[in-house]
Parts: sequence; C-alpha cells; structure tokens
Amino acid sequence: MDSKGRWMDNIMIERLWRSLKYECVYLHAFETGSEAKIGIGKWITFTNEHRPHSSLDDQTPDEAYRRRRHPHPNSLRPRVNQSRKPIC
Repeated sequence: MDSKGRWMDNIMIERLWRSLKYECVYLHAFETGSEAKIGIGKWITFTNEHRPHSSLDDQTPDEAYRRRRHPHPNSLRPRVNQSRKPIC
C-alpha cells in the first residue's frame, strides 16, 4: 500500500463490504443493531467456513488458512501444469 488512497490499496476490503451489503444487509430488514450483528455474524461465518472462493482454488478461507499453517507433505511439491498450456 502506498497510502495515497488508490483503489488498488484496499480492493479486497472494498469487495468484502460490497458482498456483505448485497448478499446480507440489503436482503434483510434488520430492525435493531443486535439483529444486524447476528445476521452479519452468520454471513461472515458462512463466507469463511462454507463458501468456496475461486481465488483460493475453490477452497473456503478456513481450509486455505489451515493448509497454509499445516501443509500436507505432498502439497510442498511444485505444481505441475497438467493442461499443457503455457503458464505465462
């Protein structure tokens, strides 16, 4: 981050807020702050534990985190380009 307010500096958090608003907040008419807290908490739990992300090779964020902390011995081998297409 270069702290100049460029969109690339915080694109991940902007994407998270956008998804949260469109998939949770705008779909539910939370009447109290405690309802919103519970609803948003459920959405965050779902997103982290059950929703696969394409940027994580279709793993959930929790699965990706656990694999980085405790990698399987076979996952340390270099990945093979199985499609035979150039990588670059």
